[in-house]
Amino acid sequence: MRIQIWSYNYHPEPQGIGPLSTVMAEELAARGHDVLVVTAYPHYPHNAWGTRWRPSRERRHGVAILRLPLWIGRETAAERVRQEVSFTLAESAAAPVLPACDVMVGVSPSFPALAPCMAASRLRRTPWVLWLQDLVTDAAASTGLLPSGPLLAAARRLELAAYASAARIVAISESFRGNLVRKGVPDAKIVRIFNSMTVQLDGAAPRREVGSPPRLINMGNIGRSQGLDRIVDAFERSSALADRDARLVIAGHGVEAAAVRARVRSERVTLTGVLDAESLDRELRQAALGVVSQRPDVVEFNLPSKLMNYMAYGLPVLASVRPDSETARIVHHSGAGWVADTNDPDAFADTAARLLDDPAALERASAAARAFALSHFHPRTVAERFEQVLLEAVNRSRVPSSALL
Repeated sequence: MRIQIWSYNYHPEPQGIGPLSTVMAEELAARGHDVLVVTAYPHYPHNAWGTRWRPSRERRHGVAILRLPLWIGRETAAERVRQEVSFTLAESAAAPVLPACDVMVGVSPSFPALAPCMAASRLRRTPWVLWLQDLVTDAAASTGLLPSGPLLAAARRLELAAYASAARIVAISESFRGNLVRKGVPDAKIVRIFNSMTVQLDGAAPRREVGSPPRLINMGNIGRSQGLDRIVDAFERSSALADRDARLVIAGHGVEAAAVRARVRSERVTLTGVLDAESLDRELRQAALGVVSQRPDVVEFNLPSKLMNYMAYGLPVLASVRPDSETARIVHHSGAGWVADTNDPDAFADTAARLLDDPAALERASAAARAFALSHFHPRTVAERFEQVLLEAVNRSRVPSSALL
């Protein structure tokens, strides 16, 4: 197939959706497909690569890449909206000159950029598949990024239009599926495919060398929804964790990084910023627990990709999340770790202290996490399922409409 992936984020962005889109594109190319990625210049989680105003083309690992300019900014809601609108305009300008393809994949977010994807699909009579990474309108309303009003109402209209237009919707969790069904999307249109792990590991299980003093790690985006300020506070005030000289390493960046850093009271908590692959690999191999956190007052609008990578490393998971969340369900079902109710941050600290004294439990969770990751999150497995969805969309578009009646 000739596949176009329209993704706001791509390599070399080190966290978030960029690695996920990169792994998927390269796996599909490795399976013999002609893959073109339409993306922006790298900009997430911050602009470490400079700004360019002219499109460029490159080829990497068998994937053709078209990079489009955007007006970078994420510090305020207005800057984030401006950034996404600039990419939407760039996509709109590029769409008429893109080569023909058999199927398009629109990755959300960027949410506004779904509009030119929908328009191109209709004009070219080419099916498109929505790869839903975030429930963007729910996230914007829940975090206060978009208050109630005309802009949020327009966003919800675009959301429903995208669901109706897409030939298939790939949702990354069962909670996403339920959200879409409640919004009127036919269940038959939705396919749940977990995201893949994106860490680069060979076939053997990673050799973990848990450090002393014991370390907990949180990796990835430091945003509003994670509530890492509450996790740091609970960690710092826990006498049990202090007695064990436990350390908390927060590896990543995001809009709340400065606020989280301001809560640090001791040398036992470290914010490293975004780590290169070698440094992150070392931290993951040395950690005793991988931390996933979500604020209790924010709707579940994504499934943290760090969960897949922790489990790929055989790193036991401690999740401070709502007990009914998708993260909690995966952790419980896989046996990969433990869940502490996000409404009680001190329960997170107490559970961490208890687990650091139970190496046998950690070892059992490590083995279960690794086994589940290989079965459900391996890039080849995920790409095979995604390929099937794309083939179904293409084949359905080639059936005469009368045959579908």
